[in-house]
Amino acid sequence: MASNGCRPSLSIHAIVSLVLLLLAAAATCLPASAANSPKQSNKPSLKTVQSPDGDIIDCVPSHLQPAFDHPKLKGLKPLDPPERPKGRKAKSMAGGITQLWRASGETCPQGTVPIRRTTEVEALRVRKYERKLVEGAGESPFPNHEYATGTVEDENLYYGAEATYSVWAPAVANSGEFSLAQFWLTSGTYATNLNTIEAGWQVLYGNNYTRFFIYWTADAYQSTGCYDLTCAGFVQTNADIVVGGSINPTSTYDGDQVEMKLLVWKDHKDGNWWLEWDSTVIGYWPSSLFSHLADIATSVQFGGEIVNNGPSGVHTATQMGSGYFPEEGYGRAAYTRNLQVVDATNTLVPVQSLSLTAGRPNCYNITKGINTEWGTHFFFGGPGRSDVCP
Repeated sequence: MASNGCRPSLSIHAIVSLVLLLLAAAATCLPASAANSPKQSNKPSLKTVQSPDGDIIDCVPSHLQPAFDHPKLKGLKPLDPPERPKGRKAKSMAGGITQLWRASGETCPQGTVPIRRTTEVEALRVRKYERKLVEGAGESPFPNHEYATGTVEDENLYYGAEATYSVWAPAVANSGEFSLAQFWLTSGTYATNLNTIEAGWQVLYGNNYTRFFIYWTADAYQSTGCYDLTCAGFVQTNADIVVGGSINPTSTYDGDQVEMKLLVWKDHKDGNWWLEWDSTVIGYWPSSLFSHLADIATSVQFGGEIVNNGPSGVHTATQMGSGYFPEEGYGRAAYTRNLQVVDATNTLVPVQSLSLTAGRPNCYNITKGINTEWGTHFFFGGPGRSDVCP
Protein backbone atom coordinates (compact mmCIF):
# COMPACT_ATOMS: atom_id res chain seq x y z
CA MET A 1 0.00 0.00 0.00
CA ALA A 2 1.38 3.42 -0.92
CA SER A 3 2.21 5.76 1.98
CA ASN A 4 0.27 8.97 2.28
CA GLY A 5 3.46 10.77 3.42
CA CYS A 6 2.33 11.20 7.04
CA ARG A 7 4.73 10.54 9.93
CA PRO A 8 3.93 10.16 13.62
CA SER A 9 4.85 13.38 15.47
CA LEU A 10 7.17 13.53 18.48
CA SER A 11 6.89 16.09 21.27
CA ILE A 12 9.87 18.30 22.05
CA HIS A 13 10.11 16.58 25.43
CA ALA A 14 10.31 13.17 23.76
CA ILE A 15 13.01 14.36 21.35
CA VAL A 16 15.13 15.80 24.16
CA SER A 17 14.72 12.61 26.18
CA LEU A 18 15.78 10.52 23.17
CA VAL A 19 18.88 12.67 22.62
CA LEU A 20 19.88 12.33 26.29
CA LEU A 21 19.43 8.56 26.15
CA LEU A 22 21.62 8.36 23.05
CA LEU A 23 24.28 10.48 24.76
CA ALA A 24 24.21 8.20 27.79
CA ALA A 25 24.54 5.13 25.59
CA ALA A 26 27.46 6.69 23.75
CA ALA A 27 29.18 7.50 27.06
CA THR A 28 29.02 3.89 28.21
CA CYS A 29 30.54 2.67 24.94
CA LEU A 30 33.73 4.72 25.23
CA PRO A 31 37.01 2.73 25.45
CA ALA A 32 38.57 2.16 28.86
CA SER A 33 40.79 5.03 29.99
CA ALA A 34 44.32 4.86 31.28
CA ALA A 35 44.84 4.82 35.03
CA ASN A 36 45.36 8.57 35.32
CA SER A 37 43.03 9.66 32.54
CA PRO A 38 39.62 11.15 33.34
CA LYS A 39 36.94 8.48 33.52
CA GLN A 40 33.80 9.19 31.50
CA SER A 41 30.65 9.51 33.56
CA ASN A 42 27.60 7.53 32.51
CA LYS A 43 25.63 10.77 32.72
CA PRO A 44 24.79 12.63 29.50
CA SER A 45 26.25 16.12 29.36
CA LEU A 46 25.07 19.15 27.40
CA LYS A 47 28.57 20.67 27.40
CA THR A 48 32.13 19.65 28.31
CA VAL A 49 34.84 21.99 29.60
CA GLN A 50 38.58 21.24 29.56
CA SER A 51 40.23 22.77 32.64
CA PRO A 52 43.85 24.05 32.63
CA ASP A 53 44.65 21.59 35.42
CA GLY A 54 43.72 18.62 33.21
CA ASP A 55 40.26 18.09 34.66
CA ILE A 56 37.35 17.44 32.32
CA ILE A 57 34.08 18.95 33.51
CA ASP A 58 30.74 17.62 32.23
CA CYS A 59 27.68 19.89 32.40
CA VAL A 60 24.97 17.39 33.33
CA PRO A 61 21.24 18.23 33.46
CA SER A 62 20.51 18.82 37.14
CA HIS A 63 17.70 16.24 37.29
CA LEU A 64 20.08 13.57 35.89
CA GLN A 65 22.93 14.10 38.39
CA PRO A 66 24.15 11.08 40.40
CA ALA A 67 22.12 11.95 43.51
CA PHE A 68 18.89 10.98 41.82
CA ASP A 69 20.11 7.43 41.25
CA HIS A 70 19.61 6.88 44.98
CA PRO A 71 16.51 4.74 45.66
CA LYS A 72 15.18 7.33 48.13
CA LEU A 73 15.68 10.20 45.68
CA LYS A 74 14.54 8.74 42.36
CA GLY A 75 12.04 10.95 40.55
CA LEU A 76 12.82 14.01 42.66
CA LYS A 77 14.23 17.33 41.50
CA PRO A 78 16.65 19.77 43.18
CA LEU A 79 15.11 22.02 45.84
CA ASP A 80 15.48 25.77 46.23
CA PRO A 81 17.75 26.96 49.07
CA PRO A 82 16.05 27.61 52.41
CA GLU A 83 16.56 30.59 54.70
CA ARG A 84 20.18 30.98 55.80
CA PRO A 85 21.00 31.04 59.51
CA LYS A 86 20.59 34.32 61.35
CA GLY A 87 23.85 36.09 62.11
CA ARG A 88 25.44 34.98 58.84
CA LYS A 89 27.79 37.53 57.28
CA ALA A 90 27.93 37.33 53.50
CA LYS A 91 31.37 36.83 51.94
CA SER A 92 31.83 37.30 48.21
CA MET A 93 34.16 35.23 46.02
CA ALA A 94 34.70 38.22 43.73
CA GLY A 95 38.37 39.07 43.26
CA GLY A 96 39.51 36.23 45.55
CA ILE A 97 39.50 32.47 45.49
CA THR A 98 38.08 30.67 42.49
CA GLN A 99 38.43 27.37 40.61
CA LEU A 100 40.78 26.71 37.71
CA TRP A 101 38.09 25.31 35.42
CA ARG A 102 36.65 28.84 35.16
CA ALA A 103 39.95 30.34 33.96
CA SER A 104 38.92 30.25 30.29
CA GLY A 105 35.64 31.98 31.03
CA GLU A 106 33.65 28.83 30.23
CA THR A 107 30.58 28.06 32.32
CA CYS A 108 27.90 25.41 32.49
CA PRO A 109 24.43 26.31 31.18
CA GLN A 110 21.65 27.04 33.62
CA GLY A 111 19.73 23.89 34.45
CA THR A 112 22.93 21.82 34.57
CA VAL A 113 25.53 21.05 37.23
CA PRO A 114 29.30 20.74 36.61
CA ILE A 115 30.63 17.26 37.40
CA ARG A 116 34.33 16.46 37.33
CA ARG A 117 35.34 13.23 35.65
CA THR A 118 37.37 11.10 38.05
CA THR A 119 40.43 9.06 37.15
CA GLU A 120 40.63 5.29 37.48
CA VAL A 121 43.07 5.69 40.39
CA GLU A 122 40.63 7.92 42.24
CA ALA A 123 37.75 5.58 41.48
CA LEU A 124 39.63 2.70 43.08
CA ARG A 125 40.07 4.45 46.42
CA VAL A 126 38.17 2.15 48.78
CA ARG A 127 36.02 3.75 51.46
CA LYS A 128 37.33 1.52 54.20
CA TYR A 129 40.79 3.03 53.82
CA GLU A 130 39.43 6.56 54.19
CA ARG A 131 37.82 6.31 57.60
CA LYS A 132 38.10 9.32 59.84
CA LEU A 133 38.70 9.43 63.60
CA VAL A 134 35.88 11.17 65.42
CA GLU A 135 36.21 12.09 69.08
CA GLY A 136 33.72 10.14 71.16
CA ALA A 137 32.97 7.76 68.29
CA GLY A 138 35.45 5.07 69.30
CA GLU A 139 38.91 4.10 68.15
CA SER A 140 39.76 4.48 64.49
CA PRO A 141 40.56 1.10 62.92
CA PHE A 142 43.25 2.80 60.84
CA PRO A 143 46.11 4.12 62.99
CA ASN A 144 47.90 5.56 59.95
CA HIS A 145 45.47 8.50 59.97
CA GLU A 146 46.87 11.39 62.03
CA TYR A 147 45.00 14.47 63.23
CA ALA A 148 45.25 17.92 64.72
CA THR A 149 41.68 18.84 65.66
CA GLY A 150 39.46 20.97 67.83
CA THR A 151 36.21 19.54 69.22
CA VAL A 152 33.40 21.91 70.20
CA GLU A 153 32.30 21.42 73.79
CA ASP A 154 29.63 24.14 74.10
CA GLU A 155 26.69 21.71 74.04
CA ASN A 156 25.76 18.43 72.36
CA LEU A 157 23.02 19.42 69.91
CA TYR A 158 24.06 21.13 66.68
CA TYR A 159 22.21 22.18 63.54
CA GLY A 160 25.22 23.26 61.51
CA ALA A 161 28.71 24.75 61.58
CA GLU A 162 30.71 27.52 59.89
CA ALA A 163 34.39 28.42 59.68
CA THR A 164 36.85 30.33 57.53
CA TYR A 165 39.90 28.34 56.41
CA SER A 166 43.24 29.47 55.04
CA VAL A 167 43.87 27.37 51.94
CA TRP A 168 47.29 25.85 51.25
CA ALA A 169 48.91 23.28 48.97
CA PRO A 170 50.83 20.94 51.30
CA ALA A 171 53.21 18.38 49.82
CA VAL A 172 51.93 14.79 49.86
CA ALA A 173 54.80 12.29 49.85
CA ASN A 174 53.54 8.73 49.33
CA SER A 175 50.98 6.76 47.35
CA GLY A 176 47.62 6.49 49.09
CA GLU A 177 48.22 9.56 51.26
CA PHE A 178 46.38 12.85 51.48
CA SER A 179 46.43 16.06 53.51
CA LEU A 180 43.30 18.02 54.31
CA ALA A 181 41.58 20.67 56.42
CA GLN A 182 37.87 20.28 57.14
CA PHE A 183 35.03 20.15 59.61
CA TRP A 184 33.06 17.13 60.72
CA LEU A 185 29.39 17.18 61.70
CA THR A 186 28.64 13.82 63.27
CA SER A 187 26.07 11.80 65.18
CA GLY A 188 26.23 8.24 66.46
CA THR A 189 29.29 6.05 67.05
CA TYR A 190 31.23 3.47 65.07
CA ALA A 191 29.23 0.79 66.88
CA THR A 192 25.88 2.42 66.02
CA ASN A 193 26.44 3.39 62.37
CA LEU A 194 28.25 6.69 62.70
CA ASN A 195 26.77 9.45 60.46
CA THR A 196 29.06 12.23 59.21
CA ILE A 197 28.92 15.29 56.96
CA GLU A 198 32.33 16.68 56.03
CA ALA A 199 33.62 19.57 53.92
CA GLY A 200 36.94 21.33 53.35
CA TRP A 201 40.01 21.33 51.12
CA GLN A 202 42.34 18.43 50.31
CA VAL A 203 45.50 17.48 48.41
CA LEU A 204 45.86 13.89 47.15
CA TYR A 205 49.08 12.05 46.31
CA GLY A 206 50.04 12.47 42.66
CA ASN A 207 47.99 15.62 42.26
CA ASN A 208 49.60 18.99 42.90
CA TYR A 209 46.30 20.83 43.14
CA THR A 210 44.34 21.68 46.27
CA ARG A 211 40.72 20.61 45.83
CA PHE A 212 37.42 21.57 47.42
CA PHE A 213 35.80 18.38 48.70
CA ILE A 214 32.80 17.00 50.56
CA TYR A 215 32.20 13.59 52.15
CA TRP A 216 29.37 11.77 53.90
CA THR A 217 28.59 8.38 55.39
CA ALA A 218 25.58 6.89 57.16
CA ASP A 219 27.23 3.69 58.43
CA ALA A 220 30.70 4.53 59.78
CA TYR A 221 32.38 4.51 56.34
CA GLN A 222 31.30 0.94 55.56
CA SER A 223 29.08 0.83 52.47
CA THR A 224 27.37 4.23 52.25
CA GLY A 225 28.69 7.63 51.29
CA CYS A 226 31.57 8.92 49.22
CA TYR A 227 33.66 11.89 48.22
CA ASP A 228 32.06 14.65 46.17
CA LEU A 229 29.51 13.45 43.59
CA THR A 230 31.04 10.02 43.01
CA CYS A 231 27.94 8.27 44.36
CA ALA A 232 24.24 8.95 44.76
CA GLY A 233 23.69 11.28 47.70
CA PHE A 234 24.60 14.97 47.67
CA VAL A 235 22.29 17.08 45.48
CA GLN A 236 24.06 19.94 43.70
CA THR A 237 22.00 23.03 42.90
CA ASN A 238 24.71 25.38 41.61
CA ALA A 239 26.20 25.57 38.10
CA ASP A 240 29.35 27.52 39.01
CA ILE A 241 31.22 25.35 41.53
CA VAL A 242 32.79 21.96 40.79
CA VAL A 243 32.69 19.74 43.86
CA GLY A 244 36.10 18.07 43.80
CA GLY A 245 37.50 20.82 41.56
CA SER A 246 40.84 22.52 42.14
CA ILE A 247 41.13 25.81 44.04
CA ASN A 248 43.10 28.78 42.73
CA PRO A 249 45.09 30.52 44.11
CA THR A 250 46.35 29.11 47.42
CA SER A 251 48.20 30.78 50.30
CA THR A 252 51.95 31.42 50.17
CA TYR A 253 54.55 31.60 52.94
CA ASP A 254 55.00 35.26 53.99
CA GLY A 255 52.65 36.15 51.13
CA ASP A 256 48.93 36.42 50.42
CA GLN A 257 46.65 34.35 52.65
CA VAL A 258 43.81 32.85 50.63
CA GLU A 259 40.63 31.95 52.52
CA MET A 260 37.40 30.05 51.99
CA LYS A 261 34.36 30.21 54.27
CA LEU A 262 32.21 27.08 54.51
CA LEU A 263 28.79 26.84 56.13
CA VAL A 264 26.59 23.77 56.62
CA TRP A 265 23.15 24.21 58.17
CA LYS A 266 20.02 22.15 58.64
CA ASP A 267 16.76 23.29 57.04
CA HIS A 268 14.19 22.95 59.81
CA LYS A 269 11.37 22.52 57.28
CA ASP A 270 12.67 19.61 55.20
CA GLY A 271 15.51 18.45 57.45
CA ASN A 272 18.12 18.59 54.67
CA TRP A 273 21.69 19.73 55.34
CA TRP A 274 22.70 22.62 53.04
CA LEU A 275 26.23 23.67 52.02
CA GLU A 276 27.45 27.19 51.21
CA TRP A 277 30.93 28.28 50.06
CA ASP A 278 31.39 31.98 50.83
CA SER A 279 28.05 33.37 49.53
CA THR A 280 27.34 30.60 47.03
CA VAL A 281 24.88 27.84 47.97
CA ILE A 282 26.19 24.63 46.40
CA GLY A 283 23.53 22.05 47.31
CA TYR A 284 22.40 19.73 50.08
CA TRP A 285 22.59 16.30 51.68
CA PRO A 286 18.98 14.99 51.87
CA SER A 287 18.00 14.00 55.40
CA SER A 288 16.73 10.68 54.01
CA LEU A 289 20.37 9.58 53.52
CA PHE A 290 20.90 9.42 57.26
CA SER A 291 19.68 7.80 60.46
CA HIS A 292 21.17 9.87 63.31
CA LEU A 293 21.78 12.99 61.21
CA ALA A 294 18.19 12.91 60.03
CA ASP A 295 17.63 14.80 63.27
CA ILE A 296 20.67 16.63 64.66
CA ALA A 297 24.44 16.49 64.98
CA THR A 298 25.83 15.65 68.40
CA SER A 299 29.47 16.55 67.69
CA VAL A 300 31.32 19.21 65.68
CA GLN A 301 35.05 19.10 64.95
CA PHE A 302 37.41 21.29 62.95
CA GLY A 303 40.99 20.51 61.98
CA GLY A 304 43.55 18.79 59.81
CA GLU A 305 44.17 15.17 58.84
CA ILE A 306 46.85 13.25 56.94
CA VAL A 307 47.50 9.62 56.04
CA ASN A 308 50.90 8.22 57.02
CA ASN A 309 51.97 5.42 54.66
CA GLY A 310 55.69 5.90 55.26
CA PRO A 311 57.99 2.84 55.27
CA SER A 312 57.99 0.87 58.52
CA GLY A 313 59.62 2.86 61.28
CA VAL A 314 59.87 6.04 59.21
CA HIS A 315 57.24 8.76 59.37
CA THR A 316 55.85 10.21 56.15
CA ALA A 317 57.07 13.60 54.91
CA THR A 318 53.51 14.54 53.97
CA GLN A 319 52.76 18.02 55.28
CA MET A 320 49.66 19.18 57.14
CA GLY A 321 48.32 22.71 56.64
CA SER A 322 51.12 24.91 55.31
CA GLY A 323 53.80 22.41 56.29
CA TYR A 324 54.85 24.61 59.21
CA PHE A 325 54.04 24.33 62.90
CA PRO A 326 51.32 26.57 64.35
CA GLU A 327 53.87 28.57 66.34
CA GLU A 328 54.95 30.19 63.06
CA GLY A 329 51.73 32.23 63.21
CA TYR A 330 49.89 34.26 60.59
CA GLY A 331 51.29 34.23 57.06
CA ARG A 332 53.25 31.05 57.69
CA ALA A 333 51.01 28.53 59.45
CA ALA A 334 47.56 27.36 58.35
CA TYR A 335 44.60 28.53 60.41
CA THR A 336 40.85 28.14 60.79
CA ARG A 337 39.02 31.13 62.25
CA ASN A 338 35.62 32.39 63.34
CA LEU A 339 34.38 28.97 64.40
CA GLN A 340 30.60 28.98 64.80
CA VAL A 341 27.78 26.47 65.25
CA VAL A 342 24.10 26.72 64.33
CA ASP A 343 21.65 26.38 67.22
CA ALA A 344 18.01 25.22 67.39
CA THR A 345 16.75 28.70 66.42
CA ASN A 346 18.75 28.64 63.15
CA THR A 347 21.19 31.18 64.54
CA LEU A 348 24.98 31.14 64.17
CA VAL A 349 26.62 31.17 67.61
CA PRO A 350 30.38 31.67 68.15
CA VAL A 351 32.17 28.64 69.59
CA GLN A 352 33.22 29.32 73.17
CA SER A 353 34.88 26.08 74.27
CA LEU A 354 37.21 24.09 72.03
CA SER A 355 39.12 20.98 73.14
CA LEU A 356 42.34 20.43 71.16
CA THR A 357 43.85 17.07 70.17
CA ALA A 358 47.12 16.41 68.36
CA GLY A 359 47.92 12.73 67.98
CA ARG A 360 51.62 13.34 67.22
CA PRO A 361 52.43 16.93 68.20
CA ASN A 362 56.09 16.55 67.16
CA CYS A 363 54.84 15.95 63.62
CA TYR A 364 51.66 18.07 63.50
CA ASN A 365 50.34 20.34 66.21
CA ILE A 366 47.48 22.74 66.96
CA THR A 367 47.16 25.89 69.12
CA LYS A 368 44.07 27.97 69.79
CA GLY A 369 43.19 31.58 70.51
CA ILE A 370 40.25 33.95 70.79
CA ASN A 371 39.92 37.64 69.92
CA THR A 372 37.39 40.14 68.65
CA GLU A 373 38.16 39.87 64.95
CA TRP A 374 38.82 36.13 64.56
CA GLY A 375 36.63 34.84 67.39
CA THR A 376 37.61 31.32 68.44
CA HIS A 377 40.34 30.16 66.06
CA PHE A 378 43.37 27.90 65.80
CA PHE A 379 46.62 27.49 63.92
CA PHE A 380 47.57 23.94 62.97
CA GLY A 381 49.88 21.77 60.90
CA GLY A 382 53.48 20.65 60.58
CA PRO A 383 56.08 19.19 58.23
CA GLY A 384 55.70 15.51 59.01
CA ARG A 385 59.08 13.73 59.00
CA SER A 386 61.83 15.88 60.50
CA ASP A 387 64.50 15.80 63.22
CA VAL A 388 61.72 15.87 65.84
CA CYS A 389 59.42 13.53 63.88
CA PRO A 390 61.68 10.69 62.64
